[in-house]
Amino acid sequence: MSEFKVDAATIETFKRDGAAVIRGAFADWVEVLSAGIARNMAEPSADVKIYTGTSGAGRFFGDYCNWARISEYRDFIFNSSAASIGRQLMGSQHVRLFHEHVLVKEASADVATPWHQDQPYYCVDGDQSVSLWIPLDDVPRERTLEFVAGSHKWGKYFRPERFNKTPLNENDGLEPVPDINGNRDQYDVLGWALKPGDAVAFNYKTLHGAPANNSASTGRRAFSLRLLGDDIRFARREGVVTSPPFRGVTLKHGAVMDAPEFPLIG
Repeated sequence: MSEFKVDAATIETFKRDGAAVIRGAFADWVEVLSAGIARNMAEPSADVKIYTGTSGAGRFFGDYCNWARISEYRDFIFNSSAASIGRQLMGSQHVRLFHEHVLVKEASADVATPWHQDQPYYCVDGDQSVSLWIPLDDVPRERTLEFVAGSHKWGKYFRPERFNKTPLNENDGLEPVPDINGNRDQYDVLGWALKPGDAVAFNYKTLHGAPANNSASTGRRAFSLRLLGDDIRFARREGVVTSPPFRGVTLKHGAVMDAPEFPLIG
């Protein structure tokens, strides 16, 4: 694991807004992660999700939990500064891997990423969490990932949906995500134009979404790494589907995330 010094202003922004950008954090890893994503797309897992829009011109490819079989992902997870950055942002003594998630919007992939929080999908509870969303292509502001500043502090879980807008769990009792796009003037919406190897860090509870990729020539590849801090505990959400499913995990509800699926990386 290598070290990376996150400045105090970025840490404060992350804590306050639930999202922050770290420029050039992984510029040296773009080639490695690009090779891993190419392998992943050629050999997807059984959990792969591929969405197409109304035109069907481009795919929105998503896959996760492949680090054990894709060497480029393992190399990045265990040898990059991801754990160092995560530890500083979360204020955690230790950092565990939760999973990696690859999200590729090919050229003319007219499928938006709907506004959502990640944590209601997950089998975890707690506050010390961070996702590092790393683009491997130029991302202009109009096609970037966006966040509602401060939404990680609202004390709410919103109903998780699949990216095709169908609910992950029917009648889960959670309220729907508010209409952010229809009421953007009511929210502090954050987003940044990004270069390959930049990183956007966000808390699992922060509302976020992204527009469709309407570029006819340019795709948008992103590698997202989900990390866990000291206060995160395993959550058994009985009667509902979690994503990723982590079918073989035997931890009890409320247990420390000490399992082979969630190794310490820093």
